Amino acid sequence: MNEPPLDLIEEIADVETVDGTMAVIRKRPKLGDCPGVVMFHDGPGIRNATHVFARELAGAGFDVVVPDLYHRHGRMIGYELHEREADPALVDELWSLLDSLDDGQTQDDLDAALAATGLNQRERLGTIGFCVGARAVYRTMMRLPGLFVAGAMWHPSFLCDSEPDSPHRSAAEFPGDLFIGIGADDRQVPVATQQPFLDAVAGLDHVDVQIYGGADHGYTWRGWPNYSQSAASKSFDVTVTLLERHLREPTVRRSTGP
Repeated sequence: MNEPPLDLIEEIADVETVDGTMAVIRKRPKLGDCPGVVMFHDGPGIRNATHVFARELAGAGFDVVVPDLYHRHGRMIGYELHEREADPALVDELWSLLDSLDDGQTQDDLDAALAATGLNQRERLGTIGFCVGARAVYRTMMRLPGLFVAGAMWHPSFLCDSEPDSPHRSAAEFPGDLFIGIGADDRQVPVATQQPFLDAVAGLDHVDVQIYGGADHGYTWRGWPNYSQSAASKSFDVTVTLLERHLREPTVRRSTGP
């Protein structure tokens, strides 16, 4: 992933929701009408790494919108690594916020962000999510298959649970083109715990699963201990290729992989 080649507009808008005001980050090129992509943040929330990645994705030519999924607890809460190291109590706080996420509320937040930015008027959109954000990608593409036609899950979490509506139970019916990047050495969410979901999508030629040797959970974030340049770069290239194919070309085609 390189520095953005385009001049960008970077904004943070306050959007009213049924549960109060939600910050929505938006980054997009200054010139041209670019395809829209909704980005769902991971467990540590909105922090510098979130802005950096959204900026890089916008620099690749996309209109990137990031809803603040923790807005019910405060504005743009995020946990930087050095803050967690200095105050271990923040880790418990982070897990409490993570446990508070609700699929229905996340989809409400998505709808509010789409309406506020005008992305709900687009013909088709893409989405990307990290860790718990990958679950939001799944729910989004299952709920709005005509609008969200392409997505990416990086080091996903919470795709398999004991609930009747666990994503793995309906994954065989997944409608859109999807990339899933997983670290083979993910210690937080081992590949074995994801296997029911992976088995369910194994027969879908429009779902591309890549398992990266040597990569751990959170391999995305530069400057963090688990960062893997190889896995992050490959995932970025595959994701951009997938989004380009489905959001820029006049005709959406079912692919066999990026």
